[in-house]
Amino acid sequence: MAGNARYAALLDACVLYPIAMTDSLMSLATAGLFAAKWSTKIEQEWIAALELRRPDLRGKLEFRRNCMREAVPDWEVPEVAWAPLVASYELPDPNDRHVLAAAVAGHVDCIVTENLRDFPSTTVDAYGIEVVSPDRFIINQWDLDPLATMTAFKRMRARWKSPRATPENFARALEHGGLPATAQRIRDAAELI
Repeated sequence: MAGNARYAALLDACVLYPIAMTDSLMSLATAGLFAAKWSTKIEQEWIAALELRRPDLRGKLEFRRNCMREAVPDWEVPEVAWAPLVASYELPDPNDRHVLAAAVAGHVDCIVTENLRDFPSTTVDAYGIEVVSPDRFIINQWDLDPLATMTAFKRMRARWKSPRATPENFARALEHGGLPATAQRIRDAAELI
């Protein structure tokens, strides 16, 4: 459920790809609501996916990657820790085994992913790891610590300078970025954000 930096969440590539979703998760992590974790393989996946969709960004995503690393200094689950575990997992999509391996090796409490079906509870529960969508994860943070979460979103919105985001524009961007419940919370708290 999270609520403090001792609660660790592994962020799957699919939640690090959309900018509004990534910015939301990074904003909450830097506010101390949870410890964000990922691996260099997960980084390679989100970068490759974004470059495939946006060829104009090819070779230009290192700055974003480095900003994420700087914002969350303890982000990395090293390959030497997770690689030996990969072969021991059976998942619907074998390409996701490294994500579960990184979660186990990183001693995280949950995996934040859009691909919930790729991590069946029959496999993941044995490791005490919850699998949650990014929207649900953010709402959980909001419910646990509304003030810290609203403050993190207020700071995030203040960083959006071009164009300057009104609360409604900000909510709309989050909604289009795959966070409809979060967008509704932003609308409900518009005067505070």
